Amino acid sequence: MSVKLLLVKNSRVLMELPLSAEAWPQDLLHSELASFEEEFERFTKLFDALSHRTRLRMVKRLFEEDDYTLGFTDFIRELGLNPKIVWQNTKKLCEGGLLEKDENGKYSFSEAGRAEFLMLSLVLRHLREIFESV
Repeated sequence: MSVKLLLVKNSRVLMELPLSAEAWPQDLLHSELASFEEEFERFTKLFDALSHRTRLRMVKRLFEEDDYTLGFTDFIRELGLNPKIVWQNTKKLCEGGLLEKDENGKYSFSEAGRAEFLMLSLVLRHLREIFESV
C-alpha cells in the first residue's frame, strides 16, 4: 500500500509526496535529504520556536484575533505572563520566522509564519494519526 500526500490548488496537483521511504526513487530521496540538510538551521529555529507550551499559547492566541495581531502587553494581560517570559518567547518566535514586530510594537504572523504553523502543528498531527492507523 502506498500513501501519498497531495498538495492541490484549484484541482491542480502542486506536489505529490510518497509517505513511505520505499516509494521514493533512491536518487530523489538522496536529493531531498541533501536539501533538508542544507536547510537544517532554518528547520532547527522553526521547530525550536514551536517547542514550548507558552509559545504555542501565544500563537494560538494570535489566531483568535481578526487581524492576527497582538501587542506585548496583550500577551502579558491575556495569557497571564510576566514581561520577561513574553520578551523571551516573542524573540524566539521571531527568530523562528513565525512572527514579526511592526513599527508600533505589535506582533503578527510573518508572511509564511501562519502557514508554517498550521502545516507543522495541524497537518503533522493528522499525519501521525493516519500513520498509526495504517
